[in-house]
Amino acid sequence: MNAQQDQRLSQDTQAAFRDAMRRFASSVTIITTCDDGRRRGMTATAVTSVCMQPPSLLMCINRYASMHQALDRSRLACVNFLHAHQAELCSIFSGPLDAEQRFMHGTWQTGALGLPFLPEAQASVFVRLKAQLPIGTHDIFVGEVIDAHVNHQVAPLLYLDGTTLPLERPWPTAVRRR
Repeated sequence: MNAQQDQRLSQDTQAAFRDAMRRFASSVTIITTCDDGRRRGMTATAVTSVCMQPPSLLMCINRYASMHQALDRSRLACVNFLHAHQAELCSIFSGPLDAEQRFMHGTWQTGALGLPFLPEAQASVFVRLKAQLPIGTHDIFVGEVIDAHVNHQVAPLLYLDGTTLPLERPWPTAVRRR
């Protein structure tokens, strides 16, 4: 295979991977931190649990995002899992507004370690960053949970095929394992 074929294969693979990931439903989150007294936040879908012992989650953040530098310095974050009615906040925190202007939208409070959180979110999970792994254009930040606020109503905002979708009950009752 020559270099031109390698490049074409890579472009085809990237396009197919992008399309594949658009079919993967993800919870929409707003990740927040406080850096030098300034609140920072961004919309993210590349967030997942890692394990229960110790409770931890991971977040994938582009190194070129201003949030990356803020997380790198503060080593603290709050992951707010958005409620179905919070789609507007998703757009605001992924748009061009200045960091502090973003927090003029929504009902923000200050939680564990001075981090901003949304009390109306599905859940807000506060973490102390314990590990960081560079992969391509992003870093994977792993945070150990130090606090969590959970709302009882289950109605997530999902991201699927390039759009946000509110998922509200009723839906079929699932078997719940404990």
